[in-house]
Amino acid sequence: LLLQKCCDDPTVFALIQSDHSRFVSCGSHPKTILDLFLFNLEFRSVFFYRAGLEKSASKFLYRLYPPLPTLHLGMKNCGPGLYIEHGFSTIVADVAMGKNCWINQQVTIGNTDKGSPTIGDNVKICAGAIVVGPISIGNGVTVGAGAVVAKSVPDDCVVVGNPAYILKRNGLRVNEKL
Repeated sequence: LLLQKCCDDPTVFALIQSDHSRFVSCGSHPKTILDLFLFNLEFRSVFFYRAGLEKSASKFLYRLYPPLPTLHLGMKNCGPGLYIEHGFSTIVADVAMGKNCWINQQVTIGNTDKGSPTIGDNVKICAGAIVVGPISIGNGVTVGAGAVVAKSVPDDCVVVGNPAYILKRNGLRVNEKL
């Protein structure tokens, strides 16, 4: 109930509930929102991103239960079902993100002087990947570990490498340049 009071906007709390469901479905995490908030720093960080810190209840909780200090979430907007796995040293800044996105550790998603990325629905960005610039990452894309993506990626692809290339498209191995 205290967590819900931090989000007097029902739309925001619905997003938090969606994130909670995603965390539970993606791993062996606690089943209740309160337990997940208390014992999972990544979920707590997502909670504070959604709830904002301008509310006094959020400020109080933030002091008692701080988020993961090396996880920086600054999306322009983010759809429901955000899941952060091992969010250590991860930066997501100035980006529009769809629903059911999965982000691993040491990922950087951000802008250049030309603009910022737009990330589609059901995207997984693996450990150490970098996604930058005014590009779009299509729906159902997996960005492989350590990939550097500076060009747009079509739907339903797996991209890997530096610079990134399409390893698979629609489940078939293709090895195409972006």
